[in-house]
Amino acid sequence: MSRLKDRYSKEVVPALKKEFGYTNIMAVPKITKVVINMGLGEATQNSKIVDTGAEELGKISGQKAAVTRSKKSIAQFKVRQNMPIGAMVTLRGQRMYDFLDRMISIALPRVRDFRGISPRGFDGRGNYTLGLRDQLIFPEIDYLKVDKARGMNISVVTTAKSNEEARRLLQLIGLPFRQN
Repeated sequence: MSRLKDRYSKEVVPALKKEFGYTNIMAVPKITKVVINMGLGEATQNSKIVDTGAEELGKISGQKAAVTRSKKSIAQFKVRQNMPIGAMVTLRGQRMYDFLDRMISIALPRVRDFRGISPRGFDGRGNYTLGLRDQLIFPEIDYLKVDKARGMNISVVTTAKSNEEARRLLQLIGLPFRQN
């Protein structure tokens, strides 16, 4: 069992049961999946960028990335229908906990001038989305082989009913939220 899953079952569940008054352990919110998305808009000119982006995303997540394609043509952006424009990975189970553990303990402290993540990334249904500016904060990426810094969105999907429950869950797991 991973360090984060063990922490969830031994520390987070009792704390959430006490704080929100859950009587059933199945009512306690939990993280169901983590979706990592990397938009590669410059892939309209060079299709090899999608391959390098998907490869980097695969190294970061430990799982092969799926290439996302455009749904319809947009002439102003020089995008044609079914053209590869990004890469994404959906993590569940053990890989999800391993990725979150690496992100919290290794990657986020490597962000320049890091003061915590924004508490405004909640969507109203208990899900949190975090944007990162470059992929070099992850130690799996070799600095010398990167041609350009690419950002990514990381969405943490929970079973929480409200933003307050989700925020408390993620705080107890270890996500460092910025103080207002």
